[in-house]
Amino acid sequence: MALSRVCWARAALWGSAVTPGPHVTRKLQLVRCGLAWGAPRLFDLPCRSSKLHLSPKADVKSLISYVVAKTKVINGKYHRFLGRHFPRFYVMYTIFMKGLQMLWADAKKARRIKTNMWKHNIEFHQLPYREMEHLRQFRRDVTKCLFLGIISIPPFANYLVFLLMYLFPRQLLIQHFWTPKQQIDFLDIYHALRKRSHPEILCYLEKVIPLVSDAGLRGHMTELCTKIQHGTHPAVHDILALRECFSNHPLGMKQLRALQMKALSRAMLLTPYLPSFLLRHRLKTHTIVIHQLDRALAKLGIGQLTPQEVKSKLSCPSYYTTWSCFLSTTLGQGAE
Repeated sequence: MALSRVCWARAALWGSAVTPGPHVTRKLQLVRCGLAWGAPRLFDLPCRSSKLHLSPKADVKSLISYVVAKTKVINGKYHRFLGRHFPRFYVMYTIFMKGLQMLWADAKKARRIKTNMWKHNIEFHQLPYREMEHLRQFRRDVTKCLFLGIISIPPFANYLVFLLMYLFPRQLLIQHFWTPKQQIDFLDIYHALRKRSHPEILCYLEKVIPLVSDAGLRGHMTELCTKIQHGTHPAVHDILALRECFSNHPLGMKQLRALQMKALSRAMLLTPYLPSFLLRHRLKTHTIVIHQLDRALAKLGIGQLTPQEVKSKLSCPSYYTTWSCFLSTTLGQGAE
């Protein structure tokens, strides 16, 4: 059988008049094709045929681009549908999505700053003002988000959390998820809260003036409190002249009473509903950070701030009261 096939093939190559069968004819065509191309070309046939198709990587990329394009089209239609039929919900949805994008961008920036600190062995107080302020604000935002995540752990608690976020956005949501109107209103509320705590702080300050041992310091502090009550902002050298009173008894951090620390916490927008030792620790940490921010801002220059940064700086309760001024200056000098 094999010998007959060889004979038929040889006859076909030499122009024999014998007509082979269809099976042999197919094989002869393949052999002729191979001879025409040459023996080495037989090995190139798979490569040449593979060039007619896209590679697997190109197929995957084209599929991904197609899916992304379709997703954008569907997302656009969904947004238009919500805007036409559910305008109020669409506003909340848009704010939520933009808030997530801004929070993710803040997280990436904070990661870059931390990586740079680790590579160059830089401490927090050695950072520029904007990077220091970004890390400080991001830590506070993450703390609030973690609190929401913890209270959402019990079964069906997430529905209650959504309701609480809707009813108490100022307490539970970070600034990224506030509406433009809420951002203005909440800043006014914060200012009112700080303003409400100022008389209480000055009242406690006047009560401890007789406990100051130095007569000159007592008179200077009394004069300073009177100026503040009449709306005059104290000068820096007037504050620094009383540093000794706030470094030791009776106005040192370790000598403060619980009511005094609660009043200071409200002035600095900190939670006053904590044990005394936690209030003291938070006040000390907060005033040190404020002092470090002020030093970094002095290096940058106030004229370099943008309008948004100026607004956020004005909302920072660094020097709103005499007591907070003294604590910030004293503790900041001790932290250097």
